[in-house]
Formats: sequence, structure tokens, C-alpha cells
Amino acid sequence: MDSRGGQRRNPYELTDESPVYVISVAAQLSGLHPQTLRQYDRLGLVSPDRTAGRGRRYSARDIELLRTVQQLSQDEGINLAGIKRIIELENQVAALQQRVIELQGALEGAASAMQQREAAVHASYRRDLVPYQDVQQGSALVVWRPKRPE
Repeated sequence: MDSRGGQRRNPYELTDESPVYVISVAAQLSGLHPQTLRQYDRLGLVSPDRTAGRGRRYSARDIELLRTVQQLSQDEGINLAGIKRIIELENQVAALQQRVIELQGALEGAASAMQQREAAVHASYRRDLVPYQDVQQGSALVVWRPKRPE
């Protein structure tokens, strides 16, 4: 597992979550000043991973988030507290969407198991029994009586 709770198959595989950029490179890639990145980290807007020596390491996803924060702040005029709330809500929505996917899988599994149990019940029915059907009006009823010996 990486420090953000994600699973990594190969420790050398680079993903969008791989913390590889030092603060100066992240600042360059995002178009922000390094001090702004430190401020965003202190506010909890963008929290990069840390090295053993406490140096910040940003991932490609962090860089994208920095650009989003900048766009919301500059173009939309949203204050940093509002941006933090937006990010929290987006993360919550993503977590809920993942939970819905998990629950849909569990529901499909339960439905499949129920169908299998239902099929097993149907297969266990006795075949020598005939279902009863109501006799409708106008039906003829014939009673057979054996002849008695005289």
C-alpha cells in the first residue's frame, strides 16, 4: 500500500499517485510559487507525500489539483475555505461512488446466490405430485363405480 491507502502492484511502477516531484518542479508544473504550495499544504488543500527527511513530494494528481485550486481561486473567485470544502465534497462523492460500485457488486452476487438457491428448491420438488387446478363451471364430472358382483 502507498501512503494514501492505494494498492501498488509494482513499487517501481509510476502512476498518477506516484509522489515524484519536488516542490520546485511542482511549482513550475502548476504555475504557482513554491510558497503558495506550502500555504496550500498548511491549509490542507493539497497535501503531498513526505520523504523520510520531511521533504514534500508531489504526484501528477497533486499537480492537477493545484491547477484546479488556482483556477477556482483566480477564475471563479472562490476563497480558499470554499475551495477546501469543494475538494472535500468531491472526495466524498468519489468515495460514495466507489461504495455504490461495491454495493452493486454485492447485490449482484446476492441475487445470483438467491437464483441458485431458488433453482435448487425447484429441482427438489417431487415430480409425482400434480398441481391442483380449480374445476371450472360447465365441466363434466364422471364418476366411475365398479359393478358389484350379484
